[in-house]
Amino acid sequence: MITTHFLKPTNTFVRFLLVGVINTLVGLSSIFLLLQVVSLSYWLSTFVGNSIGAGVSYMLNRRFTFASKAIHGKSIPLFVLVILSCYFLSFSMSKMISGFIFTQYTNEIAVFLGTGLYTVMNYLGQKYLVFSS
Repeated sequence: MITTHFLKPTNTFVRFLLVGVINTLVGLSSIFLLLQVVSLSYWLSTFVGNSIGAGVSYMLNRRFTFASKAIHGKSIPLFVLVILSCYFLSFSMSKMISGFIFTQYTNEIAVFLGTGLYTVMNYLGQKYLVFSS
């Protein structure tokens, strides 16, 4: 059955997506609070919001998604490198695309586009670099 396959404990992508729902809700809530309520800049809002979500992501993905035994001294710096690389690549690209295509709500649209790009790049980086041991 399809649902049985996707919910198997060995399917890291499905577990990554479940963890991603949690850290995305935390991160996006933080981003929009900082962007709309606190009136911080796009870059500061997305950076701080994603940093908060990243902390949640590291803890849950290390234990739940990848059941990794990687040493914190090695996995945390790699995790930070992957997160920062994904952040700058995805949100720079989405900001550029959003500004090129849309004339209104470009920051808000860029946040959503960037989040999708960030998710895919982040999974690949965490699976093959950070928690591969």
